Amino acid sequence: MPVFNVEELAGYAKSIFVGYGVPEDEAQIVAAALADANLAGHDSHGVIRVSQYIDWLEHGILVPKAEITIMQDTDNLAMITGNYGFGQIIGRWAMEIGIKKAKKCGFAIVGLKHSGHLGRMGDYPAMAVKEELLSLHFINTHGGGKLVAPFGGSERRMSANPIAAGIPIKGNRPLSLTFQRPRSPAGKSMWLTIEGYRFQKAALLIASESRQRTHPIFVEGEGALLNFGGHKGFALGLLCDILAGALCGAPCSSPESDRVANAMLSIILDPGIFRDKDGFYAEVTRYLAYVKSSALRPGFEEILYPGEPEMRTAAKRSASGIVIDDQTWSEMVAAGLRYGVTIGA
Repeated sequence: MPVFNVEELAGYAKSIFVGYGVPEDEAQIVAAALADANLAGHDSHGVIRVSQYIDWLEHGILVPKAEITIMQDTDNLAMITGNYGFGQIIGRWAMEIGIKKAKKCGFAIVGLKHSGHLGRMGDYPAMAVKEELLSLHFINTHGGGKLVAPFGGSERRMSANPIAAGIPIKGNRPLSLTFQRPRSPAGKSMWLTIEGYRFQKAALLIASESRQRTHPIFVEGEGALLNFGGHKGFALGLLCDILAGALCGAPCSSPESDRVANAMLSIILDPGIFRDKDGFYAEVTRYLAYVKSSALRPGFEEILYPGEPEMRTAAKRSASGIVIDDQTWSEMVAAGLRYGVTIGA
């Protein structure tokens, strides 16, 4: 399997997008975001998405050079529609608006709809953290991307509906979390056609009746992922879909909804409007140190808070390179050749 550094990987992805006709500045941002996801260990949101994005561009699901429109704008609120442009462009633009408002007023709420795939959700809290702001994000998929069964159900009715958050920690790594409700992340469904039986045995998904004993069991709209935490994960999914979807003017899951796009509700807070910032940082630091001081269970070497594993993976991959599986690389090469772009030569 080929190994690349993050700059090489971003460069190859950019050249493919530019070959298709994406403006160079947009291609640079999207490609860098995908490569950074690989660097952090989130390969399901890395360059494996290049061929998928090209397919969406070819079918008009994703629109390059889309006009981003602010529908409502107050001191602490913005409602934005992205007109199905690249999510990595639109999401960053929306966060820049929200961060500016939060730094001026102490808090901000940004609603976003009609965005292309936003990519790795951890990118958006990271933007707030750099400005010493907290943020909380709820995301839906416009009713497309239905992969998850409701608690007690056996058919796809809901999306993965991730939740993300970030908390700055002065002088230390920020706390950053992103999680989806399925027991197996939805992005990894790309591999389930190969690993279907193993995932079923691990109670991560339900096979369709016609594929209970066959391989694969998660293709062509059949089968469904299960929520983590049973009814509690199901409840979180409903909350997330309504806050990001219905509240922001995007559809929630329905039989008629099949276009995959993202909506996001972002809440951005300046801890300084609640209390003195130094006191906030001191208490968070004390609390995390206390949590990490717990005696360890067998098989564990250390307690890591959310965000630490990604930073360690990024450091390791920066030193040793990013391994890309052969299938993903061959798909990238094929996507480039369709537009006269040769990569990795």
